[in-house]
Amino acid sequence: MSNLELDPQEIRCGAEAGDADGEVLMGREVPLGGPRAMTVSRTLPGVHRRMIGAWCFVDAYGPQRATMRVPPHPHTGLQTVSWLVEGEVLHRDSLGSLQEIRPGQLNLMTAGRGISHSEESPETVLHGVQLWVALPGEDRHTGPAFEHHPALPVLTGPGFEAIVAMGSLGGVESPATAFSPLVGAEIAVDGTCEVPLSAGFEHGVLLLDGAVEQLEPGPLVYLPPGRSGLRLSGRGRVLLIGGEPFGEEIVMWWNFVGRSHDEIAAFRKDWMEGEGFGAVEGFDGAPLPAPVLPTTRLKPRGRVR
Repeated sequence: MSNLELDPQEIRCGAEAGDADGEVLMGREVPLGGPRAMTVSRTLPGVHRRMIGAWCFVDAYGPQRATMRVPPHPHTGLQTVSWLVEGEVLHRDSLGSLQEIRPGQLNLMTAGRGISHSEESPETVLHGVQLWVALPGEDRHTGPAFEHHPALPVLTGPGFEAIVAMGSLGGVESPATAFSPLVGAEIAVDGTCEVPLSAGFEHGVLLLDGAVEQLEPGPLVYLPPGRSGLRLSGRGRVLLIGGEPFGEEIVMWWNFVGRSHDEIAAFRKDWMEGEGFGAVEGFDGAPLPAPVLPTTRLKPRGRVR
């Protein structure tokens, strides 16, 4: 899924608090696409912390029985990372891609200078996360691309098994294209374990299911750079994201990542005029219109506000 809010704001997320093991980023509930839509918990961007490495958007949803229907809509300057715990989703894009995703598989779409896509599912139990990775300046106008990875490498250790979806973890590297040093992994915890971390990365940890000590359903726990390991105990699955702190200021609005208000306004204009994003073939319905820009100018912001 993408950001389908009818009145998207530059930054409007929940309060954050600290604890002994990390900074707890509380999400806010966001209904997508209308009153009968799915509801997601959005933990990035937040009021204070806007990014973890290059990861700039985290929506978690389910498990809930729902029918996903996301009309064609645009993206720029980012990668969409779709990860399912339960269910199935069909992806279409303006490159002609038609690809179903199931749990344990990765759909990765690189928007670059511009792409459009849609997502659909039958009525089913849906449970997963939708994430965005901001592209660094030298790569943000790259050509659009789509990748499907049905099988991904696994890092195993005492008490855990980690599917490495993006970047690298403990020397195991994902085949998915990445434009900055990062990690994205689903970790199955069974007992007590120590997951290796890159000390130069900042990290975020999100409970997906089960019971893992010091993690609660909903919040994303932020861990600053300097850690070489993550100790977990219990039985469940967690999402681990991280990367080198992102040094650039960005503007995020609706489904665009840019560098200035004028750039975002130009993206919106192109989409509304049918320019620059191609067409999604095979979706039974009209493209999603862009919301009205706010009356105040959007400002570039760094990873911490």
